[in-house]
Formats: sequence, structure tokens, C-alpha cells
Amino acid sequence: MSEYEVRHLDDIEEITDGRCPWRPVRHELGITSFGVNAPGDRLINEHDEEGEDEELYMVVAGRARFQLGEDTVDAPAGTFVFARPGLSRTAFAEEPGTTLLAIGGRPGEVYEPSGFELWAPIAPLYQEGRYAEAADKAAPLADANPQYAGLAYNTACLESLAGRPQQALEHLRRAIEGSERFRQFAQGDSDFDPIRDEPGFRELVGAE
Repeated sequence: MSEYEVRHLDDIEEITDGRCPWRPVRHELGITSFGVNAPGDRLINEHDEEGEDEELYMVVAGRARFQLGEDTVDAPAGTFVFARPGLSRTAFAEEPGTTLLAIGGRPGEVYEPSGFELWAPIAPLYQEGRYAEAADKAAPLADANPQYAGLAYNTACLESLAGRPQQALEHLRRAIEGSERFRQFAQGDSDFDPIRDEPGFRELVGAE
């Protein structure tokens, strides 16, 4: 592995989870200590990160318009915008070629890359209830990228919903091995209702 990576923004292909396109900078460069991406024309989909990430945005080129709670902020190139968890935020490009760099992390916690960049194109299939089709796409990605516990967890959810209990249990096991927090997530996740009575599931999540 090289000690450094160099990419031009235009060389990083845009992806989308059905909300807005963005360039997966973190995944492309192999960054593991913080999250960073470059959004597309709708620079940020509206969200508030309640209880989750704080985010720093920098307008690298062009001009952006941020909506931060009830406030509208004009942000020409060179502007930094910092948003704390719980604040509703979205942003739009006001000029062609506007480029935004977004960096985020959860206060007080070590960053864990989830593999969301690989999951994002599959997310619309999940939202549409096309679970088997989504699982067919997600499973090879999860198997090829064992460093992403979040991707294994999402794959397990799909396989559970698609009626594939053994595959779901195997990917859930890998997710929990990668990050203990997924054990607690699975306890209350309705995606696992189809396999909740499986002995293997109860053993994995510690359910009665």
C-alpha cells in the first residue's frame, strides 16, 4: 500500500443513495480515521444528525446557499460552515461547478467506517422492498470488504427480509465481530423479525 494517495475530484465517480449524488472521497482514498465526501449539485440532503455526527463543510469552488435551521447563509468559495448534531441543514449550489467538501464525525467516539459508499447505490432497492435483489448485490460487496461491519449488517438485514436466514446470521455474526454496537442494534431492529426466533439469532444478540 502506498504511503500517500492522489486523486482529482473529477476522477472520483459520483454515486447516490437516491437522495443526492456525491463523490466517495473517503472510500476512494482509503481513509479510515474520519468521514469525508464531496457532494454534487444539491450539496447536502436535508438532515439533522440528531445525536450523531458534527459536520464541517468547506466551499472549495463556486458559491453555495446553506439552510441552517431557520437561517439562510450565503457561502462563497473559501467559506467554512460547522454544524453541530441536531441542527437541520441542507445546501444548494448557486453557481455551476460549485464544489463542497464535507467532513464529519461523532463527538467523543472513535470513527468507524461503515462502507456506506458501497451501500448507497443499493439503498433505493431496500427502500422499495426489493430485498432479494438488493441482497444479491450487497452480499458480494460485504464479502469482498470485511473491514466494513456496517455493510455486513445491512446485508444481514436484507437477507433476513429476503427469507435467507443462514446467510443473514453469517453476515450478522461478521458485523458484530467487526463492531459490538451491532449486537444492540439487532436486538431492536424489525428487519430481523423474520429470523428472531432462530436459535442462532438469539445466541448472537443475547436475546432471551
